[in-house]
Amino acid sequence: QVRLVESGGASVQAGGSLRLSCVLSGRSFVSFGMGWFRQAPGKEREFVAAINWNGDMTLYTDSVKGRFTISRDNAKATASLQMNNLKPDDTAIYYCTAILSTVVVRGPEDWDYWGQGTQVTVSS
Repeated sequence: QVRLVESGGASVQAGGSLRLSCVLSGRSFVSFGMGWFRQAPGKEREFVAAINWNGDMTLYTDSVKGRFTISRDNAKATASLQMNNLKPDDTAIYYCTAILSTVVVRGPEDWDYWGQGTQVTVSS
């Protein structure tokens, strides 16, 4: 059974940085593209970033381009999201996701596995 466990969420001030990590277990990590979504109170779940199985393809939503960087370490079965210059609008629960595919997509309905989420709160 595939399991995703996120860590790294915290409360920070605007302009600060956080690094989220996600460890996948239960199946070969390189079989999966990895992604991050977020959901703020009262809003729909939103695509943030994704990376394909070998890291040569990444996708970002426009609002985080230049501030967030997604990466993966296949030897450690870990995907990470480095978040810099955080803004109050980045406040949300961040979910790690995995897709059993060689390509990654933006639609949440296409992703196969989800973590429990980690809270990120950015204060002004």
